[in-house]
Amino acid sequence: MDLELFRSLWGRPNHTAADWAHCAAECREYGFVGVEARLPIDLSGCRALAAALANEDLGYIAVVFTGGDVIPDQAWDPAQHLACLAGAIERARDTGARFINVLAGNDRWPLAQQVDFFGRAQALADDAGMICSFETHRATSLYSPWVTLELIAQVSHLRFTADLSHWVVVAERLLDHPCDDLTPFLSRVHHVQARVGYDQGPQVPHPAAPEYAAALAWHQAQWQTIWATQRAAGRAVTTVTPEFGPDGYTHLLPFTRAPVADVWDLNRWMAKATREQFAAWSLKP
Repeated sequence: MDLELFRSLWGRPNHTAADWAHCAAECREYGFVGVEARLPIDLSGCRALAAALANEDLGYIAVVFTGGDVIPDQAWDPAQHLACLAGAIERARDTGARFINVLAGNDRWPLAQQVDFFGRAQALADDAGMICSFETHRATSLYSPWVTLELIAQVSHLRFTADLSHWVVVAERLLDHPCDDLTPFLSRVHHVQARVGYDQGPQVPHPAAPEYAAALAWHQAQWQTIWATQRAAGRAVTTVTPEFGPDGYTHLLPFTRAPVADVWDLNRWMAKATREQFAAWSLKP
């Protein structure tokens, strides 16, 4: 099984040909095969994105929010979320996306509503022949490991994007107790977002810092479990997006609000560490 790294464009505008050329040059320099970024909201934007990606020979993972944005519109019901997803699936075709990473639903819905929603969402993906990988993220339906495990028990054929940093915050601890059996989830992961969270936040100041060594080791152990399951299932390629970001995730100094680290440096470090980890793991029987 091979590893393919994608670059997150979170917080980075790529509007001009020069922007895309610079982005692609950096991707090639640091071993990224493509980018993970929001799906444009209209067909013209999707076609422009497809042209830019093709011109720079970059792969693409589309990011979609069924509730309109990272924090879902609280007035939207499941039917509106499903309509949003259906439209996104159609637009994603025009981009040539490898798959769609979906931040789906709303954390406030009761479990029965979650089950019905995800059954219908997966049916939309199946009917369209498009892979939808549902991301674990606060404020969405998959904000909690325990809700997600309950959902899996009733809708077993879902595929997931593992951004485990969110669950560490929700649980306010690394999920390393013998009672914390995430196997039903880890065995269904399609894609990994490699960001390291800790008990009080979704992003450590720097994953190389020794004070966060335990958090890094826990996340890496989960990724290895995911890879092992994928390899056993015959996957030829596994995808990982290092996803350290700005927007309240990068720690800022008080008063000056100067960031304690550069986001691109963090993601390059995470890409290198993940590549080395995967290489060492892949040599094991």
